[in-house]
Amino acid sequence: MPIKELILAALLAAVLPVAWANSPVAEGEPAASEVAAAEPLSEEAVEPAAEEINEEEFLATLNFQQGKVVLGDNLATLNLPEQLVFLNGEEAERVLVDAWGNPPDGELPLGMILPAGVSPLSGESWAVTVEYEENGYVSDEDAADIDYAEMLEGLKEEAQENNAWRAENGYEPVELIGWAAAPHYDAEGKKLYWAKELKFGESDKVLNYNIRVLGRKGVLVLNFIAGMNQLAEIEQHVPGVLAMTEFNEGSRYADFDPELDEVAAYGIGALIAGKLAAKVGIFAGALLLLKKLWIVPVLVFGWVFRRITGKRKDEPQAAAGVEPVAEPPVQPAASTVLDMNEHEGDKR
Repeated sequence: MPIKELILAALLAAVLPVAWANSPVAEGEPAASEVAAAEPLSEEAVEPAAEEINEEEFLATLNFQQGKVVLGDNLATLNLPEQLVFLNGEEAERVLVDAWGNPPDGELPLGMILPAGVSPLSGESWAVTVEYEENGYVSDEDAADIDYAEMLEGLKEEAQENNAWRAENGYEPVELIGWAAAPHYDAEGKKLYWAKELKFGESDKVLNYNIRVLGRKGVLVLNFIAGMNQLAEIEQHVPGVLAMTEFNEGSRYADFDPELDEVAAYGIGALIAGKLAAKVGIFAGALLLLKKLWIVPVLVFGWVFRRITGKRKDEPQAAAGVEPVAEPPVQPAASTVLDMNEHEGDKR
């Protein structure tokens, strides 16, 4: 059963009995249990209200765009080669949620890039989600000074520290295996790309391939959703995705006006290290893929429960005698990767 159906079934199983029990019964009306006993459901009543949409019907509802696509309010332009197609934000969300079983996000993406001629419902599918983070002009002054080997070791240590908290709170460990593609910054095009190889618990290895395009007031965030077995194919498309993505005039990096525009509190290193908002953090792309493949129902159920109830696993427990589990250490915001790699007694 698809994970979306599992989620709905679990929620209905938990919610409906409570709602039914608490619903008022008008005087003189039979109780629900009496009605159920007296009037057994017909076969027609047991049948689902509507059949589940099939793949052909689902694909027919999607408008795959080709060629030139303008993002946002004339923010940027994609000049798609013939090998790639584009879905707008609403249709991209339908693929992510309805087809791949992701929970809905509070904000639609700008869209999604997919390989032409490949159904998003097939096992060979992959995609690139396109979003925009308007957090200010990101300085690239530190780009040439970053030691990516040192950064990787720091990220691995941080992942291990966070895994202790994850284990205590019932989450699978996440292992950062290494760079699937070492970070590279195109200083002329103001484009950054890298890939991490990740592993959730005992699941298959996951590819987290990222592209960031720097602009005047923020960054275009392009995240590949794919498996490690698709790395070679993804790397064939990365140059094309980089070349086809450009900010429009007025939003370009070169259009920055220091007297008018805000400067971000971090540099290039922070983009790679994952020090931005949670949805573009170190494990975001991997988690999307795991949900797409329907192999982490426990994580998805936990996410849905917390989203509905507004509760967090790290809140203090009210039960008597239960000590609240401390959150993993939160590091202060860093303006450069050098700031992030500083340790007590080892200041550089």
